Amino acid sequence: MAKIKFLLAGESWVSNSTHYKGWDFFSSTVYETGVEYLEKAFDNTDIDFIHMPSHQAAKEFPLSLEDLGQYDVICLSDIGANTLLLHPDTWLAGKSTPNRLKLLVEWVQKGGGLMMCGGYYSFAGIYAGAKYYRSPLETILPVNIHTFDDRVETPEGTQPEIVDSTHPLVAGMGASWPNLLGYNELILKPEAKLIAKVGEHPLLAAMEVGQGRTLAWASDIGPHWCPVSFAEWPGYASLWNNAVKWLSGN
Repeated sequence: MAKIKFLLAGESWVSNSTHYKGWDFFSSTVYETGVEYLEKAFDNTDIDFIHMPSHQAAKEFPLSLEDLGQYDVICLSDIGANTLLLHPDTWLAGKSTPNRLKLLVEWVQKGGGLMMCGGYYSFAGIYAGAKYYRSPLETILPVNIHTFDDRVETPEGTQPEIVDSTHPLVAGMGASWPNLLGYNELILKPEAKLIAKVGEHPLLAAMEVGQGRTLAWASDIGPHWCPVSFAEWPGYASLWNNAVKWLSGN
């Protein structure tokens, strides 16, 4: 049986530091990714995990339905809308290029599975800079997105609460989950299914869209909002395997 092809776009960053040593100084740059725990969750499974870092996604994220069709499930995680809207041909050369948010909507309606995971550049994000509110993508997600900075920091920890333990997304996971350290505040759509929440806010929600499916996970896939205690919990791998299989229709 063919493997499920799962593309994650985002979850990468470059950090630049300036070091002062008395009169002298120097700068250093480091490139990092946040997929370590998620990638490990698919070891020895029937899911083919493909990571497309943010700087590559600007140019390489599919520009046609045909190219999107090579994937069964796509996840956008900590990658703002501008990265997908501003292909280098548009941003640098002033050329017309396809609107990849609209393409994703059509791809889902024709049977694709899309998830968005939380982070500083997901949903509305820090300073509302992720800018998925009022975008084509918001129309197919199971949540509505605020037009302001939607981050909720809970350094003391917040306990997820399972609302629908019968849903395939949480099959075999039990009711007691480790704490999370933050999430994006979202608004559940009336037609969506709420599966888990934090406080009064959606944590995990899902929706059927045409022939496809969408999912929203309001917290991170790894530190800091999703702490090591959550990422190393056996239920973590179960959650993401369940999510990819459900989104793919399996």
